[in-house]
Amino acid sequence: MSDPPAPVLGSLRERIETIDRQIIALLAERLHIVEDVAEAKLAAASPFRDRVREDLLLERLREQAAAAGLDPHEVERLYRVVMDMSVAHQEAAVRRRDDVPLRVTYQGVEGSYSHLAAQRTYAGRDGGVLLTGADSFRAAAEAVVHGAADLALLPIENTTAGSINETYDLLAEGHLTITGEVVSAIEHCLLALPGVKLEDLRVVMSHPQALAQCQAFLREHPHLRAQVEIDTAGSARKVRELADPTYAAIASSSAATTYGLAIVSRGIQTERGNATRFVEVALRPAPLPEGATAKTSLVLALSDRPGALGEILMRFAARNISLTKLESRPIPAQPWSYRFYIDALAHGASESFQATLAEVKPLTTELRVLGTYPADTTTKPPA
Repeated sequence: MSDPPAPVLGSLRERIETIDRQIIALLAERLHIVEDVAEAKLAAASPFRDRVREDLLLERLREQAAAAGLDPHEVERLYRVVMDMSVAHQEAAVRRRDDVPLRVTYQGVEGSYSHLAAQRTYAGRDGGVLLTGADSFRAAAEAVVHGAADLALLPIENTTAGSINETYDLLAEGHLTITGEVVSAIEHCLLALPGVKLEDLRVVMSHPQALAQCQAFLREHPHLRAQVEIDTAGSARKVRELADPTYAAIASSSAATTYGLAIVSRGIQTERGNATRFVEVALRPAPLPEGATAKTSLVLALSDRPGALGEILMRFAARNISLTKLESRPIPAQPWSYRFYIDALAHGASESFQATLAEVKPLTTELRVLGTYPADTTTKPPA
């Protein structure tokens, strides 16, 4: 088939260029709206990247492309580029602000307990908050160490399952300072695909801490096999993606809403008063607000002498300093040697606390204050 006459070809090309200009103008308009979306997300302390919404959008776009006679996969590829450009534009808009928002990272995806705790803690902050999920506790901590985040919010202990050792080990590395704490009630739910009943389920996925906090429920239902995953909300997302009616997740009710799952059973944690304590960590200490009840955390290793730990505890008691936590962790590469983590209701810079540290230092081979911060004396509502 021969090419159309030159005047006709030129006219067709002009029409294409007109459409291209319209596409560029619409992209520019889209990015202006994206800037407003960034402001709204900062105000609500919501993550910039909403993978679930993106997946739903791409699904709709594939359907629209097919209906228009276009290749759905090529349209999806094009819009993935557009969405990446939109996120980059949001981040650039934030960096241009005079009041750059606080950058907070946590372990997990949207709907995880860490995400919900961070959202409740920082929402409404002047200047806004940029929340970012990380794949692991270490990744969240390293984001702060390397300057990608200002703060990380890490779980450190649970009233049912006990201490979260990985957080203690990260603190021992000496790069981070505790600047705050948040105590949040945790309500676990069993989530599955809509319409699935408890007796139809065979596998329950979740973070090992969540599984440990629901041991009584799992014992009552021996047909359920526990499967360890890296995140509670990530497990909920996996149930959605697998689309297998025999799979369930232990996660929050918020995760059920986020990932389109049904709550098969609510409040399945072993203890009704189940709560998790999170610590806020940064590179540098933060000023203590006036009137706040101070808590100080420290880590120490004992010198090799009988009764050293008892003597240290007695020195704190002699100065009427209350200890709220005593935790031991093995020291890597030193078999049967341990570090002790202590939380005290006192300001680390106070005269009595400093005098106590001076007295206990000869009884230790390592002594370091991990941070002084406001004690959270209230338990936040269930996540």
